[in-house]
Amino acid sequence: MLNEEEIIRYDRQIMLWGETVQEKLKSSTVGVVGAGGLGSPVLYYLTAAGVGRIIVVDSDYPEMSNLNRQIVHWEEDVGKLPKVKSAEWKLRRFNGNVKIVPVFTELNEENVGEILGGVDVVVDCLDSFNARLILDEFARRRGIPLVHGAVEGTYGQVTTVIPGKTVGLRELFGRAGAREKKGKFPIVGAVAGVVGSIQAMETIKLLTGFGEPLANRLLIIDLAHNSFEVVDLSR
Repeated sequence: MLNEEEIIRYDRQIMLWGETVQEKLKSSTVGVVGAGGLGSPVLYYLTAAGVGRIIVVDSDYPEMSNLNRQIVHWEEDVGKLPKVKSAEWKLRRFNGNVKIVPVFTELNEENVGEILGGVDVVVDCLDSFNARLILDEFARRRGIPLVHGAVEGTYGQVTTVIPGKTVGLRELFGRAGAREKKGKFPIVGAVAGVVGSIQAMETIKLLTGFGEPLANRLLIIDLAHNSFEVVDLSR
């Protein structure tokens, strides 16, 4: 049940889908893998929306060069707190009704089931294709929807993988999945903000049944030229 504070806080959302659906969000668990440029807006907006429990997984510390896009981290966090603890501190003060579970580790084939076993949706905020394929395989085995996002420069992409109904990341990326984690690459912070916000909305749609997810569709954006294209993956 929603408490009095939550009814007031989520009033604008309740106007769209009612208290019963808002209660579904409150009872949901989401796993967000990566607390960086994509993870920051995803975590903020899922916390703002009232997702009841959010597991955030990352193995890094904030660096000064992260701060142009990783808005959940501040100057005072650089080199001091793991990203998951830095995010936890902000998000708990942003919405005390949401339980934030920080997991300071690198996700791998051995621990993914233990860490993410109880989630309703997994959100891919990673920058490594190998790690993405671990998530993809886990989601396929468990029948859990996976929201994928990626950014570079002024470009971004988003798709939602629903096991048994859509193509997975391995089919989508093919041999690209064999590449190791990239080194330093260019990125405008606002691009990560837009793509992460779309990922958050995709997650909310999956949890509430409100709207139409990007299932079997890949959204590709180029914010330098305000270009938005949706590619049909079912073909």
